[in-house]
Amino acid sequence: MPLKACRDCRALSNGSICPNCKSSNLSDDWSGLLIVLDPEASKIAAMMNIKKSGRYAIKVR
Repeated sequence: MPLKACRDCRALSNGSICPNCKSSNLSDDWSGLLIVLDPEASKIAAMMNIKKSGRYAIKVR
């Protein structure tokens, strides 16, 4: 099953529900992969407003 990106928080998921925000608003059309290990220390996570570690899409259409 291909990864889907949440349109609300950009988290990547294998299922039909976002593991981060529990939304079902997922898209197959995304680009760029960002893996956040330590969101408190990451400047990129702060710029993208990411609070939890995990896999995220950079752009979701």
